[in-house]
Amino acid sequence: MNYYNVGKIVGTHGLKGEVKVVAVTDFPEDRFRPGSRLYVGPERSEVTVQSGRPFKQFWLVVFDQVSDIDQAEQLKGQEIVIAEADQGELPDGVYYYKDLLGLEVVDDETGEKIGKLTDIQAPGANDIWEVTDLEGKSFWIPYIDDVVKQVDLAGGQVRVVLMEGLR
Repeated sequence: MNYYNVGKIVGTHGLKGEVKVVAVTDFPEDRFRPGSRLYVGPERSEVTVQSGRPFKQFWLVVFDQVSDIDQAEQLKGQEIVIAEADQGELPDGVYYYKDLLGLEVVDDETGEKIGKLTDIQAPGANDIWEVTDLEGKSFWIPYIDDVVKQVDLAGGQVRVVLMEGLR
């Protein structure tokens, strides 16, 4: 089974087992909602979210299996992951990074193969995608409608229009 990182426990909050989580998911409201099944640490211990709420730059999360600060302290530094089967469906036009990486990048106007999508970063307002061209050189494109015209997961390609200066 495949697992995907959704956060890291960086501390505790209060005395009743609440933990501070740095979320590394685009869907923290879904991942840390009551009833969500997640896995903690390298041994992938299953936990169920009792409650989760945003707090400053963190999420404060309570797991059904953790009832006091001593148990919560044991979790500090642990990664939180979700099983692929528990990820759920996404709305149209929204994609998991794992599904995009490796797609062939094609010029929408000429049909020319440009390269492969090799990395995705989320620095702010929109994601940026790293494309490695056929000669092994990489460049970044913004994930905006003016550049990314079509994502075809079944066909294994992304159709783009490279504005001047992107390459």
